[in-house]
Amino acid sequence: MDAELDEIDRRILRELEADGRLSGRALAERVTISRANAYARFERLVADGVITGFTARVDPVKVGLTTSAYVAMTVRQNNWRDLQTQLRAIPEVRHMALMGGEFDVMLLVRAEGNNALRRVVLEQLQTIPGVLSTKTFLIFEDADN
Repeated sequence: MDAELDEIDRRILRELEADGRLSGRALAERVTISRANAYARFERLVADGVITGFTARVDPVKVGLTTSAYVAMTVRQNNWRDLQTQLRAIPEVRHMALMGGEFDVMLLVRAEGNNALRRVVLEQLQTIPGVLSTKTFLIFEDADN
């Protein structure tokens, strides 16, 4: 059963999405609830699977990943589970989504330049069994960074 979220839970989630490093005290202050209540709600949100993990957002350019692209793929429909495993093994694939519409899969690929992106698309993605076609959309500027 899905967790029932009230407005306080939603405010906690918004605050944590904005700053995942908030202390329990700071979270309680921002949401205007007691620390004990903030901690209990946080623990429940984790236990219920609403909060699924914690990450750091890293500027890809500052770590040498100067070329980014969305790669849309058309695949054989019965290959999604096997394909997921193979895509997860490619370090440059940073996000993947199964889609409806013109394409079956959309990937966010971050690479150390155009040659590295070319290798990922032509030598890795297009050689996976079940991948019928790819279309690459180069990202000129990433608004999140």
